Amino acid sequence: MNREPIKAGIIGSGFAASFHFEAIKKVYSVAVKVAGVYSRNQQNREKFAEKRGIQAFSSLEALCDQSDVIHVCVPVSVHEPIAVMALERDIYPIVEKPLTGFCGNGSEEFRGDRYPKEKALQSVSGSIERILAAEQKSKAKLLYAENWVYAPAIQKEREIIEKTGAQILWIHGEEAHSGSHASTYAYWKFSGGGVMLGKGCHPLTAALYLKRKEGLARGMDPIQPQSVSARVHAITRLESYKDLGHIRCDYHDIDDFSTMHIQFADGTIADIFASDIILGGIHNWLEVAANNHRSMCNINPNTCMQTYNPVDSQFKDIYVVEKIGTKQGWSNPAPDEDFITGYPREMEAFYRTVAYDEPLESDSSLAADAISTIFSAYLSAERGGAEVSVKTY
Repeated sequence: MNREPIKAGIIGSGFAASFHFEAIKKVYSVAVKVAGVYSRNQQNREKFAEKRGIQAFSSLEALCDQSDVIHVCVPVSVHEPIAVMALERDIYPIVEKPLTGFCGNGSEEFRGDRYPKEKALQSVSGSIERILAAEQKSKAKLLYAENWVYAPAIQKEREIIEKTGAQILWIHGEEAHSGSHASTYAYWKFSGGGVMLGKGCHPLTAALYLKRKEGLARGMDPIQPQSVSARVHAITRLESYKDLGHIRCDYHDIDDFSTMHIQFADGTIADIFASDIILGGIHNWLEVAANNHRSMCNINPNTCMQTYNPVDSQFKDIYVVEKIGTKQGWSNPAPDEDFITGYPREMEAFYRTVAYDEPLESDSSLAADAISTIFSAYLSAERGGAEVSVKTY
């Protein structure tokens, strides 16, 4: 069926905007044209646009006027207003993770690590409900950019669960590395939370997704989280921490290590770790222990390629893998890192939803459950790990 290309606008000009642009180019079953980019930083947006041969817009409204879909690749502090504005215009927002967060009370003295987490949870719940209400009234849908859902390993595990009728007993997952690219990440008021939000959302959402799929495959309702117990720590902010220059340690008020223990409505469990204190590149994986199989979903690193390089400088122009500290010695170069992490499959699925109204795997309800679980976990951590109920959507 012939149709006009879907017009895509990109909001933001940083790391996320770059890989979104590359993923759009790999969409094959739907014609997509990038209308342009908007960023509050004029120099950055013009540089981003010039490099990619697209238009730089001077206002968000002007970009939206030329777009059917917008890619929300900006700090979490503005996810809600941009998503709501797009939905009110019947524009599909592709919202980068996390869906929303708590970015403070506006005071100069605000510190996320000291702010009452019950109030933060209430604020986040309100944000979630406003986004969902806007979507309910819109002709468009919110497309939640959780790439772990679309990672080939997670999708293969979904197939195993659906075809074998497996019961998942325990999920064990982690995202960890040595620190975020973004300077704003150091501050809760910009990032909306610490490592439990920024990194923990990935393995958590994959776990919530698989349990939903299990419930449906077994002829039941989607299985959702019921309660969470958690702890958070700020290891690199300890007075005793010795900085040797390998791990980012300029965080102002956020956690750099977290653990969540989730109990689902069927009594099964998941344990999710997130941290910024791990050297050697990205460590992303999810283990599924079921009643009829066990799977290790290795997103990063994986061993599809192994290389030994005796001299670091020899690989100076060769990309190996994200956040690896050195290219010398043995490493696991990623022949196609974007494919393994799910970005092309994610974008293909999103544009098929826009063009053909195909069902979404990563939707607003899944996103909302993930954020609700995380901020319930922050409340648990404030209470020394006490169990806290999770509101689901």
